[in-house]
Amino acid sequence: MTRIARTDCKACPLRKLSVFRKFSSNEIEFVSTFKTGELSCDRGSTVLQEGAHSAHLYTVLKGWGFRHKLLEDGRRQILNYVLPGDLVGLQGSLTHEMHHSVEALTPMVFCVFERDRIDELFRNHPGLAYDLTWIAAREEGILDEHLLSVGRRSALERAAYLLAFLQIRARSVNAFNPSSDVIPVTQHHIADTLGLSTVHTNKTLRKLVKRGLILWRDRGCEVLDVEGLSAVAGWDVGHGGDRPFV
Repeated sequence: MTRIARTDCKACPLRKLSVFRKFSSNEIEFVSTFKTGELSCDRGSTVLQEGAHSAHLYTVLKGWGFRHKLLEDGRRQILNYVLPGDLVGLQGSLTHEMHHSVEALTPMVFCVFERDRIDELFRNHPGLAYDLTWIAAREEGILDEHLLSVGRRSALERAAYLLAFLQIRARSVNAFNPSSDVIPVTQHHIADTLGLSTVHTNKTLRKLVKRGLILWRDRGCEVLDVEGLSAVAGWDVGHGGDRPFV
Protein backbone atom coordinates (compact mmCIF):
# COMPACT_ATOMS: atom_id res chain seq x y z
CA MET A 1 0.00 0.00 0.00
CA THR A 2 1.22 3.50 -0.85
CA ARG A 3 0.58 6.75 1.02
CA ILE A 4 -0.90 9.41 -1.30
CA ALA A 5 -2.09 13.02 -1.24
CA ARG A 6 -4.94 13.66 1.17
CA THR A 7 -8.46 14.59 0.08
CA ASP A 8 -10.05 17.39 2.11
CA CYS A 9 -12.94 15.88 4.09
CA LYS A 10 -15.04 18.96 3.36
CA ALA A 11 -14.65 18.28 -0.36
CA CYS A 12 -14.98 14.49 -0.12
CA PRO A 13 -16.58 13.18 -3.35
CA LEU A 14 -18.66 10.70 -1.35
CA ARG A 15 -20.48 13.54 0.40
CA LYS A 16 -21.97 14.57 -2.94
CA LEU A 17 -23.82 11.25 -3.27
CA SER A 18 -27.47 11.23 -2.24
CA VAL A 19 -27.17 7.79 -0.61
CA PHE A 20 -25.15 9.20 2.31
CA ARG A 21 -26.51 11.32 5.14
CA LYS A 22 -25.40 14.92 5.57
CA PHE A 23 -22.89 15.70 8.32
CA SER A 24 -22.92 18.69 10.64
CA SER A 25 -19.99 21.13 10.48
CA ASN A 26 -18.75 19.87 13.87
CA GLU A 27 -18.79 16.27 12.67
CA ILE A 28 -16.84 17.14 9.54
CA GLU A 29 -14.29 19.06 11.61
CA PHE A 30 -13.75 16.06 13.89
CA VAL A 31 -13.50 13.58 11.01
CA SER A 32 -10.93 15.88 9.39
CA THR A 33 -8.71 15.55 12.49
CA PHE A 34 -9.58 11.86 13.04
CA LYS A 35 -8.32 11.11 9.53
CA THR A 36 -4.53 10.80 9.35
CA GLY A 37 -4.03 10.27 5.63
CA GLU A 38 -4.84 8.14 2.61
CA LEU A 39 -3.44 4.91 1.23
CA SER A 40 -3.72 3.32 -2.20
CA CYS A 41 -3.25 -0.30 -3.19
CA ASP A 42 -3.14 -2.31 -6.39
CA ARG A 43 -5.61 -4.96 -7.53
CA GLY A 44 -4.92 -8.23 -5.72
CA SER A 45 -3.27 -6.58 -2.72
CA THR A 46 -4.09 -7.79 0.79
CA VAL A 47 -5.35 -4.77 2.70
CA LEU A 48 -5.84 -6.50 6.06
CA GLN A 49 -4.75 -10.02 7.02
CA GLU A 50 -6.71 -12.44 9.20
CA GLY A 51 -5.02 -12.62 12.61
CA ALA A 52 -3.22 -9.30 12.15
CA HIS A 53 -3.26 -6.38 14.58
CA SER A 54 -3.87 -2.92 13.13
CA ALA A 55 -3.69 0.54 14.65
CA HIS A 56 -5.99 1.93 12.00
CA LEU A 57 -9.50 1.97 10.59
CA TYR A 58 -10.14 2.51 6.90
CA THR A 59 -12.98 3.92 4.85
CA VAL A 60 -13.03 2.98 1.17
CA LEU A 61 -12.79 6.14 -0.93
CA LYS A 62 -12.42 4.43 -4.33
CA GLY A 63 -12.45 0.91 -5.71
CA TRP A 64 -13.78 -2.58 -4.96
CA GLY A 65 -12.59 -5.17 -2.46
CA PHE A 66 -13.84 -8.22 -0.58
CA ARG A 67 -13.68 -9.77 2.89
CA HIS A 68 -12.80 -13.46 3.11
CA LYS A 69 -11.69 -16.32 5.34
CA LEU A 70 -9.38 -19.21 4.45
CA LEU A 71 -9.39 -22.80 5.64
CA GLU A 72 -6.07 -24.54 6.31
CA ASP A 73 -6.23 -26.35 2.96
CA GLY A 74 -6.62 -23.06 1.05
CA ARG A 75 -10.36 -23.14 0.47
CA ARG A 76 -11.78 -19.62 0.58
CA GLN A 77 -15.15 -18.23 1.62
CA ILE A 78 -15.87 -14.68 0.49
CA LEU A 79 -18.02 -13.08 3.18
CA ASN A 80 -18.91 -9.74 1.62
CA TYR A 81 -17.72 -7.07 -0.79
CA VAL A 82 -16.49 -3.59 0.15
CA LEU A 83 -17.25 -0.49 -1.90
CA PRO A 84 -16.83 3.30 -1.49
CA GLY A 85 -18.17 4.48 1.86
CA ASP A 86 -17.65 1.11 3.58
CA LEU A 87 -15.68 0.92 6.83
CA VAL A 88 -12.87 -1.64 7.00
CA GLY A 89 -11.04 -2.84 10.10
CA LEU A 90 -13.61 -2.05 12.81
CA GLN A 91 -13.55 -5.66 14.00
CA GLY A 92 -9.79 -5.58 14.42
CA SER A 93 -9.94 -2.24 16.20
CA LEU A 94 -12.40 -3.48 18.83
CA THR A 95 -11.12 -7.05 19.31
CA HIS A 96 -7.46 -6.20 18.53
CA GLU A 97 -7.28 -8.97 15.93
CA MET A 98 -8.75 -9.37 12.46
CA HIS A 99 -10.93 -12.46 12.03
CA HIS A 100 -11.03 -12.15 8.25
CA SER A 101 -8.83 -10.76 5.47
CA VAL A 102 -9.59 -7.97 3.02
CA GLU A 103 -8.31 -8.07 -0.57
CA ALA A 104 -8.55 -5.49 -3.37
CA LEU A 105 -10.57 -6.46 -6.46
CA THR A 106 -9.50 -3.27 -8.24
CA PRO A 107 -7.04 -0.48 -7.43
CA MET A 108 -8.34 1.08 -4.21
CA VAL A 109 -7.93 4.26 -2.15
CA PHE A 110 -8.61 4.33 1.60
CA CYS A 111 -9.02 7.09 4.15
CA VAL A 112 -7.01 6.15 7.26
CA PHE A 113 -8.16 6.79 10.84
CA GLU A 114 -6.42 6.25 14.18
CA ARG A 115 -7.94 3.41 16.19
CA ASP A 116 -6.94 5.04 19.49
CA ARG A 117 -9.35 7.93 18.91
CA ILE A 118 -12.50 5.78 18.77
CA ASP A 119 -13.12 6.45 22.48
CA GLU A 120 -13.05 10.19 21.79
CA LEU A 121 -15.55 9.73 18.98
CA PHE A 122 -17.99 7.92 21.29
CA ARG A 123 -17.57 10.43 24.12
CA ASN A 124 -17.88 13.64 22.15
CA HIS A 125 -19.79 12.83 18.96
CA PRO A 126 -22.87 10.69 19.67
CA GLY A 127 -24.12 11.11 16.09
CA LEU A 128 -20.94 9.56 14.70
CA ALA A 129 -21.01 6.89 17.42
CA TYR A 130 -24.52 5.97 16.30
CA ASP A 131 -23.21 5.84 12.74
CA LEU A 132 -20.61 3.22 13.71
CA THR A 133 -23.35 1.18 15.40
CA TRP A 134 -25.53 1.54 12.30
CA ILE A 135 -22.67 0.43 10.04
CA ALA A 136 -22.04 -2.66 12.20
CA ALA A 137 -25.77 -3.52 12.28
CA ARG A 138 -26.02 -3.08 8.50
CA GLU A 139 -23.08 -5.43 7.97
CA GLU A 140 -24.79 -8.00 10.20
CA GLY A 141 -27.99 -7.68 8.14
CA ILE A 142 -26.08 -8.18 4.89
CA LEU A 143 -24.35 -11.27 6.28
CA ASP A 144 -27.74 -12.63 7.41
CA GLU A 145 -29.00 -12.34 3.82
CA HIS A 146 -25.82 -13.94 2.47
CA LEU A 147 -26.17 -16.83 4.94
CA LEU A 148 -29.80 -17.33 3.89
CA SER A 149 -28.65 -17.40 0.28
CA VAL A 150 -25.90 -19.97 0.83
CA GLY A 151 -28.04 -22.08 3.13
CA ARG A 152 -31.45 -22.12 1.43
CA ARG A 153 -31.44 -20.57 -2.05
CA SER A 154 -30.83 -22.73 -5.11
CA ALA A 155 -27.65 -22.16 -7.11
CA LEU A 156 -29.56 -20.07 -9.65
CA GLU A 157 -31.21 -18.01 -6.92
CA ARG A 158 -27.87 -17.50 -5.15
CA ALA A 159 -26.15 -16.20 -8.26
CA ALA A 160 -29.07 -13.92 -9.15
CA TYR A 161 -29.19 -12.50 -5.64
CA LEU A 162 -25.45 -11.83 -5.49
CA LEU A 163 -25.27 -10.04 -8.83
CA ALA A 164 -28.39 -7.95 -8.12
CA PHE A 165 -26.99 -7.06 -4.70
CA LEU A 166 -23.64 -5.94 -6.12
CA GLN A 167 -25.23 -4.02 -9.00
CA ILE A 168 -27.52 -2.03 -6.71
CA ARG A 169 -24.79 -1.31 -4.15
CA ALA A 170 -22.28 -0.24 -6.80
CA ARG A 171 -24.75 1.99 -8.62
CA SER A 172 -25.68 3.80 -5.39
CA VAL A 173 -22.07 4.84 -4.69
CA ASN A 174 -20.87 5.46 -8.27
CA ALA A 175 -18.45 2.54 -8.06
CA PHE A 176 -18.59 1.64 -11.74
CA ASN A 177 -16.04 2.70 -14.31
CA PRO A 178 -17.52 5.66 -16.26
CA SER A 179 -17.22 3.72 -19.52
CA SER A 180 -18.64 0.40 -18.33
CA ASP A 181 -21.05 -0.97 -15.70
CA VAL A 182 -19.06 -4.17 -15.21
CA ILE A 183 -18.89 -5.84 -11.80
CA PRO A 184 -15.15 -6.67 -11.51
CA VAL A 185 -15.40 -10.27 -10.31
CA THR A 186 -14.28 -13.55 -11.82
CA GLN A 187 -16.35 -16.72 -11.80
CA HIS A 188 -13.95 -17.98 -9.15
CA HIS A 189 -14.92 -15.06 -6.89
CA ILE A 190 -18.59 -15.86 -7.41
CA ALA A 191 -18.00 -19.55 -6.67
CA ASP A 192 -16.19 -18.70 -3.44
CA THR A 193 -19.03 -16.39 -2.41
CA LEU A 194 -21.83 -18.81 -3.18
CA GLY A 195 -20.14 -21.94 -1.82
CA LEU A 196 -20.28 -23.69 -5.21
CA SER A 197 -17.69 -25.34 -7.40
CA THR A 198 -16.34 -23.31 -10.32
CA VAL A 199 -17.94 -25.77 -12.77
CA HIS A 200 -21.36 -25.48 -11.11
CA THR A 201 -21.00 -21.70 -11.00
CA ASN A 202 -20.20 -21.55 -14.71
CA LYS A 203 -23.28 -23.62 -15.58
CA THR A 204 -25.45 -21.45 -13.34
CA LEU A 205 -24.22 -18.18 -14.83
CA ARG A 206 -24.87 -19.51 -18.33
CA LYS A 207 -28.53 -19.94 -17.37
CA LEU A 208 -28.70 -16.27 -16.36
CA VAL A 209 -27.03 -15.32 -19.65
CA LYS A 210 -29.60 -17.36 -21.63
CA ARG A 211 -32.42 -15.54 -19.84
CA GLY A 212 -30.94 -12.20 -20.94
CA LEU A 213 -30.26 -11.07 -17.37
CA ILE A 214 -26.46 -10.73 -17.54
CA LEU A 215 -23.53 -10.71 -19.94
CA TRP A 216 -20.17 -12.16 -19.00
CA ARG A 217 -17.21 -9.95 -19.98
CA ASP A 218 -13.45 -10.54 -19.93
CA ARG A 219 -13.03 -8.61 -16.66
CA GLY A 220 -16.35 -9.25 -14.96
CA CYS A 221 -20.12 -9.36 -15.25
CA GLU A 222 -22.50 -6.81 -16.76
CA VAL A 223 -26.02 -6.84 -15.33
CA LEU A 224 -28.68 -6.25 -17.98
CA ASP A 225 -31.82 -6.65 -15.85
CA VAL A 226 -31.41 -6.11 -12.12
CA GLU A 227 -35.15 -6.38 -11.48
CA GLY A 228 -35.19 -9.71 -13.30
CA LEU A 229 -32.32 -10.98 -11.15
CA SER A 230 -34.11 -9.88 -7.98
CA ALA A 231 -37.24 -11.71 -9.12
CA VAL A 232 -35.29 -14.92 -9.78
CA ALA A 233 -33.72 -14.68 -6.31
CA GLY A 234 -37.00 -13.84 -4.60
CA TRP A 235 -35.19 -10.90 -3.02
CA ASP A 236 -36.99 -7.74 -1.93
CA VAL A 237 -34.46 -4.96 -2.42
CA GLY A 238 -36.12 -2.54 0.01
CA HIS A 239 -35.04 1.02 0.76
CA GLY A 240 -32.95 1.79 3.82
CA GLY A 241 -32.91 5.58 3.61
CA ASP A 242 -29.77 7.70 3.92
CA ARG A 243 -26.78 5.74 5.21
CA PRO A 244 -23.82 7.06 7.19
CA PHE A 245 -20.11 6.75 6.59
CA VAL A 246 -17.00 8.06 8.32
